[in-house]
Amino acid sequence: KLLELISEEDRGVRTQKDATKRDAIVDAIESMAVIGRSSITTGESLSSTWRLLWTTEKEQLFILEKAGLFGTTAGDVLQVIDVNKRILNNVITFPPDGVFFVRSDIEIASPQRVNFRFNSAVLRAKNWEIPLPPFGKGWFENVYMDAEIRV
Repeated sequence: KLLELISEEDRGVRTQKDATKRDAIVDAIESMAVIGRSSITTGESLSSTWRLLWTTEKEQLFILEKAGLFGTTAGDVLQVIDVNKRILNNVITFPPDGVFFVRSDIEIASPQRVNFRFNSAVLRAKNWEIPLPPFGKGWFENVYMDAEIRV
């Protein structure tokens, strides 16, 4: 049901303007969280490259929505996580040659919660690169739908 709800939402960009749809998606996620509440989701299985399908994260949605102002569209949005090295990299691609890359350190806070702190950011194109000041910290909790999908 969740995948069906998010399938036409442009990774959350359309959902920003549709509170009813956003609430339905959040309700579906919360229902899954109840089922998986006792599972450990911050172990080695979290170490992977994850492709973003939907988010409410405002900065990512802003970049996805405004990419056209820079003459491009957003490609893949990825999270590359290495639990052992305590690294989280957020990557937004802008085909054919652009990327927005944010590096973070992570700390496992509980069996389902990860804290993170940004420590560097860069906007790169084919012939140029702009380092940006790292900004912010936060946390996330997740539940696995299966071996390939987490929410």
